[in-house]
Amino acid sequence: MRNLGAEHANLDQKVHQILKNMIIDRQLLPGQKIPQEKIARELGVSRTPLIAALKYLEQEKLVESKPRRGFYVRLFSKAEMVNIFELREVLEGLTARRAAQKVSDAEIERLRQFFAQFDLEHPIRDYKAYSREDRRFHTYVTQIGAKEFLKSILETTNIISFSYQLVSSEGLVRSPDETIHEHLAVIEAIAGRDPEAAESLMRRHFKKTIAALTRELRAGKAA
Repeated sequence: MRNLGAEHANLDQKVHQILKNMIIDRQLLPGQKIPQEKIARELGVSRTPLIAALKYLEQEKLVESKPRRGFYVRLFSKAEMVNIFELREVLEGLTARRAAQKVSDAEIERLRQFFAQFDLEHPIRDYKAYSREDRRFHTYVTQIGAKEFLKSILETTNIISFSYQLVSSEGLVRSPDETIHEHLAVIEAIAGRDPEAAESLMRRHFKKTIAALTRELRAGKAA
């Protein structure tokens, strides 16, 4: 890790972003206790900016404080994840619509580069690489289509989604072989500057994920 001890300006914000990235990249997993002393030592900072950053992450619902035990990466239930994906369905549907209305030629070229590393003729085995590309794709569509306020809302919901607790599948709710075709369809709708199709396809993408989570939730309650 980078030593931040000599950098005083905006130290709380820098530590906050580093911790957030650790959650996004699944270096800190849902339910895991955050090793404050280790992180402070590796970053070369005192506990003061670290605690300030953790409290801000708690306000963002990304970590939780347990009395006399410390801070933990928040572990969301399937029911909570359903609610989060329902929110993403509406907001990212709107973002895809706006992206199709304002996308530039350069942005279209960049969009069409997403998922190019994966061979559609063969099953996707590298879940970590796909999860990373999934995150980058959704983030890029948000950058194109969302205004500042909407971006801030989506940033938090996306982090929660991408740090989802299924460790074995790198946080992915559904198989990459299923979702990659949905992602590519959204890309083509935005590239074709078709707002209605872009919104519809993005919302359908999330509806399928919501349905999968709901089935898991019901199966768990029935078990």
